[in-house]
Amino acid sequence: MITVRGKRIEPLFSAEAIAERISGIAGEIAGRHPTEASGELLVVAVLKGSFVFAADLIRALHGAHLAPEVEFISLSSYGAGTAGGEVRVLRDVETDVAGRTVIMVDDILESGRTLKFARELLLSRGARGVEVAVLLDKTMKRQVGIEADYVGFECPDHFVVGYGMDVGHAFRELPFVGRLLE
Repeated sequence: MITVRGKRIEPLFSAEAIAERISGIAGEIAGRHPTEASGELLVVAVLKGSFVFAADLIRALHGAHLAPEVEFISLSSYGAGTAGGEVRVLRDVETDVAGRTVIMVDDILESGRTLKFARELLLSRGARGVEVAVLLDKTMKRQVGIEADYVGFECPDHFVVGYGMDVGHAFRELPFVGRLLE
């Protein structure tokens, strides 16, 4: 248990465990795409929560001898409490995805609504394939049919912060993922 800005946080996944797992994910991606030509592999980071994970993953991909291009997308879902909630694009990718393999990177896969929307959007634009890499997977929260191709950790049903994830724009800087208490 640690205290940060007056809040108690129980670490769940240490910086060391995260780094080791990201290296493993990069190896899995490289194993699946060993002959990907330069420019064909595109990493799309879903902002904002995934920025730390995405940065570490693309560096690990470099270490695994891949050179993906990197893009960003920002999405917003509203009506999250209802089955009919909509997802909208706040910031779109600027790169043409047609004919490319996309690795969509997000911090956490919960309901799946936002990632399913983004995956279908990129496929509709002609992506050859869209694979999903998430740091955390909360399978017990899934509301739609989507699974991640690459998972850092199965996450217990807790509200988590750190390593890019926040509450009220706080705690993104923490080098670990922790459960916010209180």
